[in-house]
Amino acid sequence: METFQLIVLLMDATVRVATPLVLAALAGMFSERSGVVDIGLEGKMLGAAFAAAAVASVSGSAWVGLGAGILTSLALAALHGYACVTHKGNQVVSGMAINIVVAGLAPTLGYAWFHQGGQTPPLGAAARFHSIDLPFSEAARNIPVIGYIYSELISGHNIIVYMAAAAVPITAWVMYRTRFGLRVRAVGENPHAVDTAGISVNLTRYKALAVTGFLCGISGSYLSIAHGAGFIRDMTAGKGYLALAALIFGKWKPVPTLIACLLFAFTDALQARLQGLELPVIGEIPVQFIQALPYILTVLLLAGFVGKAHPPKAIGEPYIKER
Repeated sequence: METFQLIVLLMDATVRVATPLVLAALAGMFSERSGVVDIGLEGKMLGAAFAAAAVASVSGSAWVGLGAGILTSLALAALHGYACVTHKGNQVVSGMAINIVVAGLAPTLGYAWFHQGGQTPPLGAAARFHSIDLPFSEAARNIPVIGYIYSELISGHNIIVYMAAAAVPITAWVMYRTRFGLRVRAVGENPHAVDTAGISVNLTRYKALAVTGFLCGISGSYLSIAHGAGFIRDMTAGKGYLALAALIFGKWKPVPTLIACLLFAFTDALQARLQGLELPVIGEIPVQFIQALPYILTVLLLAGFVGKAHPPKAIGEPYIKER
């Protein structure tokens, strides 16, 4: 029974760690399915995390902080669209520029506004999203297996975790069952045919980038006002790049991308429990190696599977209308 409880707790930690990855990967799906490479997921997440924590600390409201995080991410997505869609700029360069600017600007503003070394003040109870106990979770705790899974794994998460869980089927429905999703996929595959049909390629890509900004805003806000209690420098720690890797590994499809995010999150949750572990002959495993496990897995998966993934045909190519 103790082993079963440890497994459930590990799965519980995996769900929490996977939440920002899932949201960011789904965000990147809309952008890249429309033909716009979005290396800037990291920057949008980091900007949203800072804005959410900064506004939440001043307003005392987690919801106001979440709104600020979403608006900041939307602004960065619009900037990326302005550079790449309107002015046909290099999409990779634009995304990296956003990452670099936000990585420097966020702690600089944090230092100027709060004078705490680039961090925001610790958030109070009202400025954070707290765990939600689902109905009968406590009563079900003593029920073998099913009750414990319900009370520990399904119940007890904050609202953004449940948003991420709902975002996967919603994204799949939007992408494959709506006119907007059809247009997004068509623009990413053959923008000339879409333009011939009288649909604006640029407008469709801007709409897709708006969805990307919205989801990235929730993802980044989760890190600072739900999973954490404030903003610290570089708190995304490469999660935007991990989300992009999960998207590629998942072949730009919602469910495989979710599985890839859970796999990355599992290694991240596992490394926290492996620290200090000693093996026969080898001895204690270096902490640095354990902490690098999620990134090592990312490199191995991309090296082994990226060649088998087929991205949208028009991805990375600015659309120039024929006259």
